[in-house]
Amino acid sequence: MGELSRRSGVPVPTIKFYVREGLLPAGRLTSPNQASYDEGHERRLRLIRALLDVGKLPLSAIGEILRVVDDPAQPVHKVLGVAAARLDASSADEPGPELAGAREEVAELLERRGWRAGPGSAGAESLAEVLVALRRAGHGAFIDLLDAYADAAEQIARVDLAYVRNRVAREDLVESVVVGTVLGEAMFGALRRLAHAEASARTYEDGRPPGEGAPGEADPD
Repeated sequence: MGELSRRSGVPVPTIKFYVREGLLPAGRLTSPNQASYDEGHERRLRLIRALLDVGKLPLSAIGEILRVVDDPAQPVHKVLGVAAARLDASSADEPGPELAGAREEVAELLERRGWRAGPGSAGAESLAEVLVALRRAGHGAFIDLLDAYADAAEQIARVDLAYVRNRVAREDLVESVVVGTVLGEAMFGALRRLAHAEASARTYEDGRPPGEGAPGEADPD
């Protein structure tokens, strides 16, 4: 366990806690007071830390995801669904007219785009809550961009799945799906913030909208 701690960077007491909680399998006993840990344990520790540190998931949610990951009978689509459901855990107050209307809008979006997720799915509920929050903040017009965001989301989803399809072994495939769900969302959020900063600088610091030439420049057309 000390060697596993050195390789993974996870303290020994934390590893022992993960073993007690069933998040990490126990090592293979090689003597009455010593156990052997392999690359599978190191990989599992990396997965747990990614879900904790980046995904900000509670241990109970991580345990639920890992139970599905460890079940070879579960299809990868089910694993992805469980991970996404935990990420999209609802935080809304008691349903009211605003939320009911937002749910209808989300249902219309799903039907319009031919997306198979049900209106009551975790992702749909999360989106409905966002629409309510936008209206309460006085930015209901932002919702007009919903289809443009959906176009971008479809493109990102295709890129994500292309990466997943390159994983041959089931263990690699499952891990890439779970980690991609958590870390991919964090990566896209960071890229979006960087793009916002660049677009803002071009618009407000340069004094002209993005794509518009400097004063006196010849029109490229």
